[in-house]
This record gives sequence, C-alpha cells and structure tokens, in this order.
Amino acid sequence: MRDIFSTIDRPNLAESVRARITAALVAGELKPGDKLRIRPLAEQLGTSVTPVRDALLGLISDGVLESRTPKDVRVPAIRLGDYEEIRIIRLRVEGLAARMAALNATAGDVALLRDLVERNEAARVDGPTSEALRLNQIFHFEIARIAAMPTLADIIRRLWLRMGPIIAAIYVAGGRTMIDHHYPILDAIAAGDGDAAERAIQADIEAAADFVRAAGLLADE
Repeated sequence: MRDIFSTIDRPNLAESVRARITAALVAGELKPGDKLRIRPLAEQLGTSVTPVRDALLGLISDGVLESRTPKDVRVPAIRLGDYEEIRIIRLRVEGLAARMAALNATAGDVALLRDLVERNEAARVDGPTSEALRLNQIFHFEIARIAAMPTLADIIRRLWLRMGPIIAAIYVAGGRTMIDHHYPILDAIAAGDGDAAERAIQADIEAAADFVRAAGLLADE
C-alpha cells in the first residue's frame, strides 16, 4: 500500500484511524480497487492492528469499504447505477444545504467561502492537485456547516466518502468546470437567495457528472 498516512496520536485511536482513512477517501488519495491491509496500515499510522481493524470494520459496516475476504478490504468500485443514485441524492441534499446556507450565512461565512474559492483557483493553477481537491471538498462541507443542519451535513459527508475517489479522478480533466459554478453559488449565498443557491450547486454537481460519465470510470452493473 502506498505511504499516504502518517503516525497519529494515541487517544481514541480507532476514531483517529477512521478519520485519516475517510479524509484520504474524500481527497481521492485512495482509489477504487485500492486494498487496505491492516498491518501495513498500522505501521504507517504508528498504531497496533486493533484500532485499524476496528476502523475498517466500521467503514465496511457503513458501506464505505467492501470486504471480499477477512484479509481483502478494498475501496469499492462505483457502478453506474450506484453513481446515478448518489448523484440524485446529492442534488437534493446539497441543494437543501445551499438553500439553508443562503438563509443563515453571516458576513464571516461569506468571506470564508470567498477565500476558499480564491485559494482553490490558485491551487488549480499552481498545484498541487491534492490541495485543489481539498479546497473543493472544504467548500462543499462549509456550505453544509453554514446550513446549520448537522444531520444533513453528516449525510453529505457520507456521500462524499463514496464520491471522493471519482471526483479526484476527473478533477484535472474537468478543468474550469470544476470551479466555475462555485462563483454563482457564492454570489447566491452572499445575496441570501436560497433558490439561486440551490440551482447553482445542482448545476455544479451535474456539470461534474458529465465528466464522470465520459471518463469511463464507472464499473459495469
């Protein structure tokens, strides 16, 4: 397994391991088909095998990882039907998050979102791609936070665990499409226009979906 993890602090080891793995999924550092081996992963993280095993079992239970055998845990491939289902759900839940964010956003929230977009632009030009991906993800998660609906935010994070590897795979090919829609999202939230914010984030999701379908990354049914 690639050395993408660093050692972690001792308290709450299983939760810390889970957090590291989920961050790698969202950032696209783990790809569909990648195998997560307990012992090498424990060595990278500087833990015993028990918290790693516990974290992996939890992610398997949540449907984020798949277990083919007890020793074969992998990032699942996304099938076309699964992707389309998640896309439809994202349109609804992220649309709602953007709508509520437009109603709740403070001047500080708008400034934070604007800073994220500006930094994302810079990272797209100067790299690394991993930083641009990270900022793209944070932009979406911050909108969910501003919406002030914690359960909704948790649903969005779980969906991004499934989508992270796919979004990462098409991010460079997507070019400006991957950020252009963030400007109308930002403008609508700044203006307190829930309808426009919902439409803009849905357009962002649909534009990325066109690249995903064209890239041939989705597994057969």
